Amino acid sequence: MTTERPCVTNVSALFQPFVSSKLTLSNRIVMAPMTRSFSPGGIPGTNVADYYARRAEGEVGLIITEGTVVDRPGAANDPSVPLFHGEAALEGWARVVEAVHAKGGKIAPQLWHVGSAINPQNRDETHAESPSGLYKPGRPYGHEMSVADIDSAIAAFASAAADSKRLGFDAVELHGAHGYLIDQFQWDGTNQRIDIWGKDRSRFAREVVLAVRAAIGADFPLILRLSQWKQQDYDTKLAASPQAMADWLTPLADAGVDIFHCSQRRFWEPEFPDDATGSAHLNFAGWAKKLTRLPTITVGSIGLSGEFIAGFAGEASEPTSIEGLVSRLEADEFDLVAVGRALIVDPDWAVKVRTGRQDFTPFERKALGTLV
Repeated sequence: MTTERPCVTNVSALFQPFVSSKLTLSNRIVMAPMTRSFSPGGIPGTNVADYYARRAEGEVGLIITEGTVVDRPGAANDPSVPLFHGEAALEGWARVVEAVHAKGGKIAPQLWHVGSAINPQNRDETHAESPSGLYKPGRPYGHEMSVADIDSAIAAFASAAADSKRLGFDAVELHGAHGYLIDQFQWDGTNQRIDIWGKDRSRFAREVVLAVRAAIGADFPLILRLSQWKQQDYDTKLAASPQAMADWLTPLADAGVDIFHCSQRRFWEPEFPDDATGSAHLNFAGWAKKLTRLPTITVGSIGLSGEFIAGFAGEASEPTSIEGLVSRLEADEFDLVAVGRALIVDPDWAVKVRTGRQDFTPFERKALGTLV
């Protein structure tokens, strides 16, 4: 089923090349990392390669893969999420890269460790690990990581990043958002340690970035996905003010991040609506760019009427105007825009936007059951 969406008279800003010192893209559209769970045993097959190649053929500027698992016990909470370690999995990813490049696309893997995130259907607590053995405040799950565990996890991110460069990917992204491991270290709700890893809650993220940068060298693009909200608490904020955000992001930029991928549930919502500096309209990506002077990616319900948490819970989302998105991009609030569910249901979404077509596809939860 398709439906019409109010058209935008001029979308040229979306289709201007993005050029930075390390990464050049044909346009500003990014495929957001969206978990698909179509890799049994963690091995991405030809169906996964074909899935991403179709988005490259559909003129997506940069594809960021679904979260992929670093080599650490407990890094995954779903056995069908693809691994990013081991000969078979890496051979599968090499085929994905080849397929995407054959269609003229560019692609980055997203590396993750889910920490103590719970998946009732596919996970027990045996290997779940986190800073303090907590899923959220007052909810124990799994075990607290030792210092040796922490060192091993950092090394696992670095090793996977090095493999991404070796396999021919065009960039690499670290998942530091949504209440997964890197984010659990940053959040006082899940990091209640009394050692240096708790006294300095940003240290783990910085050490991961530093280790990854050392592994990939100075010239390979490194993206870091961050969020204020957590799957455990939608309303929490790591930074309640612009100064607190600067204190959070600037050390990460100094450690080697090239692009911040700023996850919001709704991209149009201002991050600090009471700010008195004249920047109250800026969203998370807008503030991150203003404070760090680095390129940013915005994301959150782009092109659809409903936000993605509700979408995964079963609420349908209709195509909607991107007029406000284009206006913000034209104003240089952010540099790139990540599209998730709209690209899950329609690999030609970007082509339709560019050519003015109106036959857009609504998102329904049943779309998650197929890989088209």
